[in-house]
Amino acid sequence: MTRDTDPETHETPELSETRARSDDERARTDGGETETDTAGADDVALDPWGSSTVSDYRKLFEEFGIEEFDELLDEVPNPHYLMRRGVIFGHRDYRPVAEAMREGDEFAVLSGFMPTGDPHIGHKLVFDEIIWHQRQGGDAYGLIADLEAHSARGLSWGEIDEHARDYLLSLIALGFDAEAGDLYRQSDNRELQDLAFELGSKANFSEFEAIYGFGGETSVSHMQSVVTQMADILYPQLESPKPTVIPVGPDQDPHVRLARDLASRMRFFGVTEAYASFELDEQEKTLVAACYDALDPAEFDDHDLRCVHVAEFLEDATPETLDELGVVVDSATVDSARAKLDEAGMEPLRPRVRFLDRNATEEAFDALVEAIDGEKRVFDEHVDTFELSAEEAEELARQVEIENGGYGFLPPSSIYHRFMTGLTGGKMSSSIPASHISLLDDPQEGYDKVRSATTGGRETAELQRELGGEADKCPVYELYAYLLSGDDDEFAKKVYDECVGGERLCGGCKEQAAELMYEFLEDHQEKREEAEELLDSLDIDLDSKRRGPGGEH
Repeated sequence: MTRDTDPETHETPELSETRARSDDERARTDGGETETDTAGADDVALDPWGSSTVSDYRKLFEEFGIEEFDELLDEVPNPHYLMRRGVIFGHRDYRPVAEAMREGDEFAVLSGFMPTGDPHIGHKLVFDEIIWHQRQGGDAYGLIADLEAHSARGLSWGEIDEHARDYLLSLIALGFDAEAGDLYRQSDNRELQDLAFELGSKANFSEFEAIYGFGGETSVSHMQSVVTQMADILYPQLESPKPTVIPVGPDQDPHVRLARDLASRMRFFGVTEAYASFELDEQEKTLVAACYDALDPAEFDDHDLRCVHVAEFLEDATPETLDELGVVVDSATVDSARAKLDEAGMEPLRPRVRFLDRNATEEAFDALVEAIDGEKRVFDEHVDTFELSAEEAEELARQVEIENGGYGFLPPSSIYHRFMTGLTGGKMSSSIPASHISLLDDPQEGYDKVRSATTGGRETAELQRELGGEADKCPVYELYAYLLSGDDDEFAKKVYDECVGGERLCGGCKEQAAELMYEFLEDHQEKREEAEELLDSLDIDLDSKRRGPGGEH
């Protein structure tokens, strides 16, 4: 979930070398490094509540398994300009969402906001991502993370109420269809809290300690807020499983990973591929699959390839033999696979799809066995089928689970956007008004902040004309790329090219940006006023009845 991300995190993105591109190529961002007070140049620290640092976005691909968004951009219909420009730079498993868009199938988008201060232009990135997915046909959810704000940040309920209203007004003013979408507060959503209770049964303190660094001083309420966030992420699938995307900053990735794990743990059945009645790990399975494809049963004077035959083959296998199979495994994997195969003896080695019993009731397990057509083998804790593909088996398992009272969750997807740099060149922080532009700012105040912003310009106009500006390091250019250019890629590219080519000087550039910011804020304030009546008509209580320390609501 996106929780007050940008005020606490500093990132200076490198924008792409647009000059080298032909005129018809899109303007975008590419790569980036972080200046940080809390991490070294090679560090990647992801803390959902602290001052997360990302010294190099590329390291996220290697260390946390985040995939590059650019690789699937062509699969996304009508991609948002944040996608085209590389502001949205990474994803986890977004392809099911993109496919649902292309096929006109059901999907959902959800993100949340921790109301610890005014909404600002950093939060607008997430607002825009929710709204865009809603306009592509997705079920859209926006939530106020008030339980988290109270437990993790210590805000009073009165403060939370005030900020929650401001977040929702800006979300609606920017284009969220509140009548078609779903807005809620964590504290008022009983279905959400019930789901959080169930998810909590699949999590434990040692894992919270490993993921979040929780210790003996961590409050129980803070721990409860984590499972509530997991429930938020899976909430769009309560009625029926559907691809769901969570737009976040990379500091929220620990939440996404845990939610994906819990979604899997809640499933009645796991579906995997197997070759015999016993279990193999992934490396062993790769080795045995290669042997199955390569070995001829006739070489062992048998009509069937049996486990003992493969064990015999592996006993004499050399590294050169394994190379010929096209597998790279260590000797320990060869030894462990051989031992399992040898113990299975004359059992035929046959590929099959396996249903593993994870949380199934006796009734659900029996229903699954009954639903599998064709040849099957039933064991105490799993069922093997020989006539279903893995995809067909996944769908059957989900169908049986839902019919027998389970959720059938799909693993949630996520997309990751870059952090915005503060206008003063350091962190964009709610506690430093000059570093950010609040969506509540008076247009003149926004104008003045942009006019006073740090730039990536040279020391003198002469050097700027000679060497060009450093748009890649310029908070003002980020305003153009992330917000002020809107959907006009050519305009964003023109500003970049003129800057790095020395044609655009900082004074004129800031004046143009300041005027565009004035127009944006003026329009936004008007639309916020128009949204007041709609927000008041919605079924969401913005006056909490809860009480905190000292009796303050």
